[in-house]
Amino acid sequence: MRTHEPLIECALSKLHPTQMTVGMAEVAAKRFHWSTLPRRERTRVLGAHWFPAIKGPRERWYIVDHHHLGLALREEGVKRVWVMQLGDLSGVDGMPFWQTMEFHRWSHPYDRNGKRCDYGDIPASIDDLRDDPYRSLAGSVRNAGGFAKDAVPYAEFLWAEFYRSRIDKRELKHSAEGELASSMLLRAVALAHGDAARYLPGWSGPSATPEADKRA
Repeated sequence: MRTHEPLIECALSKLHPTQMTVGMAEVAAKRFHWSTLPRRERTRVLGAHWFPAIKGPRERWYIVDHHHLGLALREEGVKRVWVMQLGDLSGVDGMPFWQTMEFHRWSHPYDRNGKRCDYGDIPASIDDLRDDPYRSLAGSVRNAGGFAKDAVPYAEFLWAEFYRSRIDKRELKHSAEGELASSMLLRAVALAHGDAARYLPGWSGPSATPEADKRA
């Protein structure tokens, strides 16, 4: 491992996830984009997209973001990436480690059905992340401007839960490049702009109430 302040270069295969699922359609979209980049641009992208991580016990790195990118790069054969250390919990192990991670909102132990799981169920490798199609849907809606990207950790998973009870999983069809059918995307964006989603991070629905419109 080579240090290049403030970033640390390490093997992508050694990074540990802090969540259980990703949206595989979003992973596919990132793979497709990567495949279109020339070699020099790929080097620039890797330098610009470092992985925020916590230093854990036994010198392990636990990433708290960019899980989709990490899996896409793994599937594209990338070996090494840059990590930015956000915190040092190397002196903490077992349950206290994961409890501290969750306290800081650095972990999300929920499965592809939105069910809370034990910390031990979080996979040890990026390669073992499972697909949650509703997380793909949330990513597609965000990219389409349905809601704003928010600094709240794991915000897209809250949006995934919002859609889980409103859209049948069988309707979620993505192309090989990770694109969602336009009719479904329009429907999902409309739901995102509705009043029922007002509580969610990044909500960007109508800024004026009907009463305010009448007064105007």
